[in-house]
Amino acid sequence: MFELLGIPPQALFGQLLLGLINGAFYAMLSLGLAVIFGLLNVINFTHGAQYMMGAFAAWLMLGYLGIPFWVSLVLAPIIVALFGVLLERLLLRRIYHLDHLYGFLLTFGLALIIEGLFRWRWGSSGQPYDNPIPGGVNLGFMFLPYYRGWVVVASLVICLATWYAIERTRLGAYLRAATENPTLVRAFGINVPRMITLTYAFGVGLAALAGVLAAPIQQVSALMGTNLVLVVFAVVVIGGMGSIMGSIVTGFGLGVIEGLTKVAYPPASNIVIFVVMAVVLLVKPAGLFGRTK
Repeated sequence: MFELLGIPPQALFGQLLLGLINGAFYAMLSLGLAVIFGLLNVINFTHGAQYMMGAFAAWLMLGYLGIPFWVSLVLAPIIVALFGVLLERLLLRRIYHLDHLYGFLLTFGLALIIEGLFRWRWGSSGQPYDNPIPGGVNLGFMFLPYYRGWVVVASLVICLATWYAIERTRLGAYLRAATENPTLVRAFGINVPRMITLTYAFGVGLAALAGVLAAPIQQVSALMGTNLVLVVFAVVVIGGMGSIMGSIVTGFGLGVIEGLTKVAYPPASNIVIFVVMAVVLLVKPAGLFGRTK
């Protein structure tokens, strides 16, 4: 079997798969952030905690109620989204008219509280979650686990469906219009506050869905969101704040770059995304897909 730059193909394609899997989570999480920021103008730092809550909800439903993965894949995002509705109505709604910094500080504080409560109750060590699709296929140059391949495909479908719903449907047009001119949208008989609440809940649900998908791959831990949220924010900045397609393309792309860096030069794999962010901001401050206002 050939080698590329002295790298065995098994290592190269293995890290490429790992990069695609990480990119799938980056894309889904950054997509939720882009939806919330692009339509609500809120920097939702609670996103990592809500991702963790989705994984914990699936773990708790399996361990205490015997609810299988495929049911929790639907129920867990709904439960966490309802929690998001509560946050939006009680807290976030009060700061929409204020500077972005207030939203950042509020959601950052909420993230610390949520993660602290989970760490106090279940500790910091990871909890295992059974693989719902065991086994895999030997492709000759690498072994592809069925579940990990399914995660990549499912994430891509979810991301593209979200992009289509927001950018190509009447509902998406109403959502975008409600952020620009809520008075005009109300004239069409649309309940704008309810639409904003549901938009935030949808973004939170995407984070929780990513958490459920991650549960069989990663250890379910109170800190799993903390370790990911900074990278996801970097992905959103690179793609362009509020850009739906930018989040999808950049999420998968940076996941692949990170995976290949682990093969070519492992010490740089933890910082390569932030290096890319610095370069992009120097060349195009609005991000690759962002628009300069």
